[in-house]
Amino acid sequence: MTLDIRQIPVLNDNYIYLIREPESGYVGVVDPAVVTPVLDEAEKLGWSITHILNTHHHGDHTGGNLEIKEKTGCTIVGPGHDRDRIPGIDVEVNDGETFTFGATKASVFFVPGHTRGHIAFWFADSDALFCGDTLFSVGCGRVFEGTMEQMWSSLSRLRALPSETRVYCAHEYTQSNIQFAVTVDPNNLALRTRETDVKLKRERGEPTVPSRLGEELAANPFLRADQKDLQDALGMAGADPVAVFTEVRQRKDAF
Repeated sequence: MTLDIRQIPVLNDNYIYLIREPESGYVGVVDPAVVTPVLDEAEKLGWSITHILNTHHHGDHTGGNLEIKEKTGCTIVGPGHDRDRIPGIDVEVNDGETFTFGATKASVFFVPGHTRGHIAFWFADSDALFCGDTLFSVGCGRVFEGTMEQMWSSLSRLRALPSETRVYCAHEYTQSNIQFAVTVDPNNLALRTRETDVKLKRERGEPTVPSRLGEELAANPFLRADQKDLQDALGMAGADPVAVFTEVRQRKDAF
């Protein structure tokens, strides 16, 4: 069954997602940074929250866990690798496992780098990837707790998913990510096209998320560290992809 997905913008640039599986009526909250907008949206829709799905422990992804659980009695699902830092966790999920959500299922990917315990949920039947802060639209998360090798490996796993996959990342960073991306990949026509499209969307006050994975493969420099044209643009022809990724990430950190 295809999920009904509602996007809730909160704080400065976060997205929380409400997801409903229609056959069971299960309703999940993905990475609830805060409480009130989530409960208000669920009430408006007439949806009863049954689950919270956490990708990682950061407060702008788990800050609403305990109060939402207290008010709804929902089940909190999160990374087993990081259970000690997920408030109120009830169900641990790990790499390669399947999380059953009513009549649909999510594949769980362990994608460390941004944090040491980060996971992503891929609902294949809905072409929906909830990837937290690992993969962004034309970007990726900072490497805080893991290594560059881990982050490149994690992104490589996600980029292997079908190109029609919708990337439901947790922040509206696309425009600033593009401002950086054109400095390292200036001759990328797909990136330039995306730049124009994103500018128009933001001028209209529209979200740029979700994007399609196929778009990311063409325009996101963090997914292209093994591509000749990006390596050439960086003066790193033939270099190890981890080295290229590291160079791009370090440039973004200083941008």
